Amino acid sequence: MQPNMITLAAAFAMASGTAAMADFADMEPINLRLAHVVNEQDAFHVSATQFKEIVEARTDGKVTVELFPNASLGDERTLLEGMQIGSVDMGVITNGPVANFLEDMAVFELPFLFPSPQAAYDVLDGEIGQELLDRLQEVNLKGLAYSERGFRNLTNSQREVRSPQDIDGLRIRVMENPVYTDTFRELGANAIPMAWTEALTAMQQGTIDGQENPVGVIHSFKLNETQMHMTMTRHTYAPAVVVMGMPTWNNLPDAVQELVVEAAAEAGAAARAFNAEMELSQLEELRAAGMSIIDDADLVAFQQAIMPVYDRYGEAFGDYLARIRAAIE
Repeated sequence: MQPNMITLAAAFAMASGTAAMADFADMEPINLRLAHVVNEQDAFHVSATQFKEIVEARTDGKVTVELFPNASLGDERTLLEGMQIGSVDMGVITNGPVANFLEDMAVFELPFLFPSPQAAYDVLDGEIGQELLDRLQEVNLKGLAYSERGFRNLTNSQREVRSPQDIDGLRIRVMENPVYTDTFRELGANAIPMAWTEALTAMQQGTIDGQENPVGVIHSFKLNETQMHMTMTRHTYAPAVVVMGMPTWNNLPDAVQELVVEAAAEAGAAARAFNAEMELSQLEELRAAGMSIIDDADLVAFQQAIMPVYDRYGEAFGDYLARIRAAIE
């Protein structure tokens, strides 16, 4: 997203927000530390920058937001643990690691659950998504809004993948979340749970063959330099969560809490818009750089292969899976 787009979005939020600048005039200054694990070209940083712009503009600088990209404060589990104890204020965190703290969040990660981005947005921005955001308080976290990681695709350094048989034996890094691990084991991979910072080194050293992530991540981290093949599996839609630790949330004045929720929603929307706008050009650049991109894989075979994952986890999420399916239909 270009800087002027972020500024325009911030101006819109200023006009549409319910808290007035006067509400912050006599307030003591507040600084929020917002961290994420990816680089400044990523949609997470678009979300973070959007949040910062809105909050600082609407409070006339009484609330400032300090950004920490590139895992400079730790991996996603470390960031969430820091939020729980108050050493990190907030972050933009991939849903998979969040689900390790509140297991029902992993229902969104079930493979081939959402047929389109809009279907995912309708669920996340509706009753089910808000209910799960609210439940993060059970683990001392405050869910503010959903940002976006996106539809995930498979890359590897060994061969073209057109069917599940082609995955057999590949060492694939997955997020540290059992749904992802079991999904790729059902596809025949040697699924290796690993933090993203470790995965980058492992790909460079050749200790893993591949990984799975949205196009934006593959592009921004130049994974084509170690991963010659990408298959557009779109096997999982991965939300991200704009999340704050309850110790920080509880210390914010009411007007700031209200603003933080509004700004987080705008930040999430900015990431979605950025991903939608950039994906086609990112794919073109990856192809031009020599990456083989398979967009006609046998996705029906993939969907059939992962059905045991639904048998294993479907009931584990209570009625959430049934409610999501009903909402999609």
